[in-house]
Amino acid sequence: MSDADDVTKPSESRPVARRRPAPGRRREQILQCLAGMLEEGAAERVTTAALAARLQVSEAALYRHFASKAQMFEALIDFIEASLFGLVAQIESQQTAGLAQAARMLQALLAFGERNPGLCRVLTGEALVGEHARLRERVQRLLLRFEASVRQSLRLAQQQGEVANGFEPAERARWLLTYARGGLALRCGAAASAPRPGDDGALLALLG
Repeated sequence: MSDADDVTKPSESRPVARRRPAPGRRREQILQCLAGMLEEGAAERVTTAALAARLQVSEAALYRHFASKAQMFEALIDFIEASLFGLVAQIESQQTAGLAQAARMLQALLAFGERNPGLCRVLTGEALVGEHARLRERVQRLLLRFEASVRQSLRLAQQQGEVANGFEPAERARWLLTYARGGLALRCGAAASAPRPGDDGALLALLG
């Protein structure tokens, strides 16, 4: 037998095992897939079995990265919170007028919901029906924190003399967040495809 016969031909080499994504990348893939399934707006809850099937992995593989489905939702809420308050900080740094700050915050919240229908369903609580109660409590705290940021901007507007006497920043901030919650529901609920009136006029009326 010649030396050439001892050489393994490329066609006879063993198949290369598919490389697994890094743990951080796999977590990101799981969350992106979950958000995408939420975006579809199915009436039934997203199950870990359905999520694993979409990702073409086992449920056990999911639990190597997240202890529970609730933890996956918590990671989505972390992302929402970081995104929204990153926008709030940017608005506060770029805009000095209190009323303009408040208006832009509400516009940013509504735009975020429109761009991210799956995450919008988390913000409205629609995607959390049947899930752990602490998730809905966490979203409620997030929205109350957002309301506090709006309230702070309205107080600034009051100090700057932008509003009439008798203006109540706390009460007005509650009205604005009530309007925003309704706007989010329209963006991701059953009526998401229906035409919507512009928000600017309503926000100006509520701010005035």
